[in-house]
Formats: sequence, C-alpha cells, structure tokens
Amino acid sequence: MKNLTRYLGLAAKLLVFLLVLGFALKNSHSVTFNSYLGYVWQAPLIVMLGLAFVLGALTGVLALLPTLFRLRRELGRKPQAVELDTVTQTTDMPVV
Repeated sequence: MKNLTRYLGLAAKLLVFLLVLGFALKNSHSVTFNSYLGYVWQAPLIVMLGLAFVLGALTGVLALLPTLFRLRRELGRKPQAVELDTVTQTTDMPVV
C-alpha cells in the first residue's frame, strides 16, 4: 500500500510536469513587459508567468511572517503543560 501511494504521487508529479512543459512549448511567444521610467523587458510568456507565480508566492510568505513570529513568541511564553498520565504522585493510601 505504501508503494502504491508513492507511485501515484510520482505519476501525479510527472503529469503536472508534462502539462507545464506542454503549456510552455505552446506559449513560447515573446512578450513585452513595460515598466516605469521607460524600462522594457522582452521574454517568453512562460518566463513571465513563472516570475509572476514566484513573486506572488514570495509575497504571500512574507505577508505571513509577522503572524508566524508572533505565534511562536506566544507559544514560547506559555508554560509547558504536563500530561497527567505521565505524572505519578506518591500517597500513603494503600493500593487496592
């Protein structure tokens, strides 16, 4: 069963790779990016889309960093809870 899920995962990754590769080959036309101050950059469409994806993912991660650091700081301040099952207390009562 473990090998089956491993092979299915590999097959899914291969399928996604082939879809992206086919998309890149179909859209290899050069596009122009016009920026401020007259800056112009020409590159294939797949490069522009890839950069847009990477910049969007990076922006999302950077937006989550303050929340992540705040939650880690709060977790570090809280005392560690001790599980009641692992704590044994000694008493003078006899065990029945």
